[in-house]
Amino acid sequence: MGTGEINSIKNQGIKKAQRISNPLPQRLLTLAEGAHFLGRSVWSMRELIWKGSIPIVREGKRIFIDVVDLEGYISKNKSTYV
Repeated sequence: MGTGEINSIKNQGIKKAQRISNPLPQRLLTLAEGAHFLGRSVWSMRELIWKGSIPIVREGKRIFIDVVDLEGYISKNKSTYV
């Protein structure tokens, strides 16, 4: 093992000890996570996808939804009562 590998292992141990995971927010969500993000059911999320209201990212058979697209969907569908 080289010194780079040893330092990497030490850093991983330190992060686990400090309970630090990935500092970057998760960008791609599963269908269930996306439904939870919008406060909808998984089935209604599928309907939004089928209508073309929300684009998806495919990886084989798995479907992911970009958080940016969900936030855009929210912004686009905001309205006020007067």
